[in-house]
Amino acid sequence: VQLQASGGGLVRPGGSRVISCEASGATSSLNAMGWYRQAPGKEREFVAVMISGGHIDYNDDLKDRFTIARGLPKNNLYMRMNNLSPEDTAVYYCAAAQNIDYIRHGMDFWGKGTLVTVSS
Repeated sequence: VQLQASGGGLVRPGGSRVISCEASGATSSLNAMGWYRQAPGKEREFVAVMISGGHIDYNDDLKDRFTIARGLPKNNLYMRMNNLSPEDTAVYYCAAAQNIDYIRHGMDFWGKGTLVTVSS
């Protein structure tokens, strides 16, 4: 499985951005797909993951501003981020797992990430 994230760039504070992840390869084996982020000098942070059946887990601190959704074809995943602040500046990584219990087993596949910079 290969994951390609795109859509990053410079965003003004208070602005919105949609980033995308395209999965290719053995995508039928995937049961979880989502986003993590890593800000400069910080550890990687969970953002949101969608599992088979459509249930979505969100980071409680971000769920009011970040929304993920499947696209067409279903191996595409999008995330809309609203009301962005400089604290949201990070590399956003797309990740996927074959095991639906990704919390216990972890993610199996990672993309290279897309940088979102929030700055005036």
